[in-house]
Amino acid sequence: MRKLKSKRKSKKQDNATETITVSLKEQLIQKRKAAQAKKEFISFTSSVLFLAIFLGLLLFPVGGIKASLAAFGGIFCMIMSFKYPRQALWAFMFYVPFGGTVVYALAGGNALFQLAKDGFYIPAVVTIYQECKRKRLPFLIPDGLKTSLFFLLAVCVLTLLLVNGAQQFGPACSSLPRGARIPCRDGQPILLGILGLKVLLGYLPLITCAFYLIRSKRELLFLTRTNTVLAIVCCALGFIQYYFLTSGRCAGTRGFSGDALFKATLEARCLVGGSLVFSPEVGMIRLPGTFVSPWHWAWYLISGAFLTFATAFSDPAPLWRITGLVGMLAVLVNAVISGQRIALALVPLVFIILLVLTGQLANLKRFLPIAAGVAVAVTIGTMLFPDLVQERVDSFIGRWNAAPPTDFIAAQAENSSKKSDGFFGQGLGRATNSARAFGNVDLIETYYPKILHEIGPLGLLGFLGLVTSLTYFTFKAYRSVKEPNLRSFAASFWVFVLVISYNTYWYPLDTDPVAVYYWFFAGVILKLPQIDKEEREKLKATEVEDPKSKKKKKVKKKV
Repeated sequence: MRKLKSKRKSKKQDNATETITVSLKEQLIQKRKAAQAKKEFISFTSSVLFLAIFLGLLLFPVGGIKASLAAFGGIFCMIMSFKYPRQALWAFMFYVPFGGTVVYALAGGNALFQLAKDGFYIPAVVTIYQECKRKRLPFLIPDGLKTSLFFLLAVCVLTLLLVNGAQQFGPACSSLPRGARIPCRDGQPILLGILGLKVLLGYLPLITCAFYLIRSKRELLFLTRTNTVLAIVCCALGFIQYYFLTSGRCAGTRGFSGDALFKATLEARCLVGGSLVFSPEVGMIRLPGTFVSPWHWAWYLISGAFLTFATAFSDPAPLWRITGLVGMLAVLVNAVISGQRIALALVPLVFIILLVLTGQLANLKRFLPIAAGVAVAVTIGTMLFPDLVQERVDSFIGRWNAAPPTDFIAAQAENSSKKSDGFFGQGLGRATNSARAFGNVDLIETYYPKILHEIGPLGLLGFLGLVTSLTYFTFKAYRSVKEPNLRSFAASFWVFVLVISYNTYWYPLDTDPVAVYYWFFAGVILKLPQIDKEEREKLKATEVEDPKSKKKKKVKKKV
């Protein structure tokens, strides 16, 4: 018996020593790999840096310091993004909220710098596509999106060839008599159409990028937490901007005359962002925050309402839930002081919709403390700045009574349907504001009438089919998630996709940040069932490894 016991002990000791040696070997292998990767990164980065500096210096005699800096930054970012697509996507997401500030503070409003974020995005998409092809992974996610997407692409290509093409090779519009309704050339219709197509569907591959970027719950929390911190930082800068204007440190549009008192201009730029209006003598204020214009800032605040709410109610860490609450309050404060009526209306409404549709009203442990905190903060803010709050509310009610949004949307839809000839509309890009460099564009401030104007009724049906399919597949993904925190995140993101899919007021899907966040967070929702499955498998594995803790739990339940 003693011999048997001693043999068993020796076997256990041998097994223990084997596991220690294996783990030590693995650690050594991992260290070697990390050291090798570090060496490769340093050598690759230094060579790219040298190349970018060299090419930037070549452009200095021709275009000056701005051209050389643009060349240096563009070449360096694009090559690095091809090599490291994951890091490029993170940089892309972090850059979006500060893009307007970079464009006007560093580049002086240069139009090329408005495409700077695509220097991260496009190389990353190309590399991910090549990797999917090499590993035989699906690039278009979800697979059920193919029918609606290919139909819409077919309509867009036909519009580009038949409408934009006819305009490109037609006579000059200036040579025709007024009222003539034949295709004519104004600017560069083909380039206008290509840019219009890029604006319409250019960020759709972010669904795939997000699906492959977020691989675990840890990375999901990194995404939501960093976006919450970014929202707080941007809102803090927006508040400082408001303080500078009210204190007189920035003049704004004070002292302007006539219509200039009511128009956003770059001459009034203050601290961050782009064009703004601040005319206290006529009660006019429209702040851009960190974005290029007040409209962009308004939709960032609306997007921020979804992201900060998700962190406040879904993050497993109490500290980050408090951070999410701070973010919600920061977004709400900026919705009031920004002067944007749509932000003032939608941010509180978004919080209410999220509370109802995500089921957080039933989660009293989280709902009551956050609701109490928001109520106290709103009450204090109203007591400290009663005139400001009253002014914003009166401005919103007055504007609604003077021009109800429902009437405005109906009028624009009617106007677009009258102009729509045949099946293909007036041409891609013909109502896309960012494409105006290639020709005259019509200002249509509602989204679905804009699509009807550009690509006709077939294109409108195709786009509605695409967003409806995406909303349906993301809903299925969200409902399949079981883990409470992940399910809560999925619910918040899905409500965002739902609201933006069928929103027609203005055109947020054409501009930052909604044009980015909509497709990206749709991809995150589609990945959550897989992350949920992995988390539940980890939980089962820990229960198998530690059966004693499981027994203790059962005993507690019986008692």
